[in-house]
Amino acid sequence: MADSSDDATMRDGASDTNGGTGTNGATNEPKSGDGEAAANAALEWVREGMKLGLGTGRAASAFVRALGARVADGLPVTGVPTSEATGELATRLGIPLARLEDVGRLDITFDGADEVDARLDVIKGYGAAMVREKIVAASSDQLIILIGPEKLVTDLGQRGRLPVEILPFGEALVREQLEALGLGADRRVDEHSNPIVTDNGNWILDAKLQTPLDARALEVAITAIPGVLGTGFFLNMANAVIIGDGNDVDVRRRDLL
Repeated sequence: MADSSDDATMRDGASDTNGGTGTNGATNEPKSGDGEAAANAALEWVREGMKLGLGTGRAASAFVRALGARVADGLPVTGVPTSEATGELATRLGIPLARLEDVGRLDITFDGADEVDARLDVIKGYGAAMVREKIVAASSDQLIILIGPEKLVTDLGQRGRLPVEILPFGEALVREQLEALGLGADRRVDEHSNPIVTDNGNWILDAKLQTPLDARALEVAITAIPGVLGTGFFLNMANAVIIGDGNDVDVRRRDLL
């Protein structure tokens, strides 16, 4: 099973590229202070009784830890995790959890990202959780993204990688159709060259991007391929992005663009 996240995946739901190793060869121990300023700023959106989507990755895990401290002080909220790893972390912290089908609409989802452009469009999925993350985000009234400044990009796709979750049975067809779109793709594997398996039991292809690109047209074309379950494009979904850089925080809101 692939734990997931912003840049990589890990057992405690944290991810990116700092720390020890997780199931896909990524790192799993957050550095002291990582994401704390952004996480604390994100808590300003939270009110008593809210139903919250809990994202996956290093930044999202920092938020879950900050939320756990507030819950321990008596804040009543309910969380819906976007991955098994996040669910395990939230449970250890004493955050009450529910299944998405049992709560209906969520108030806010807090999650990380791998790229964010000036329009607040996002690429996610380096941690292989983007399909569940997108379902939870789409079930929420607001999506708040937490990142470090290194995730900001001039052109969406400039890191050269778009995660695509696929049914293993459809890999050959998906590869063929991606090639027809001008996109090579690598199957994501672990350190033993075994396919990374998502929490949904599927595989990830990392499509190779070149900028500039038309993300909206590409999203339509890729998701139309039989066997594709979703991509890492989160377009016109984020209501706000919180950028934490050390102790400094910059909040960018879609309604102010």
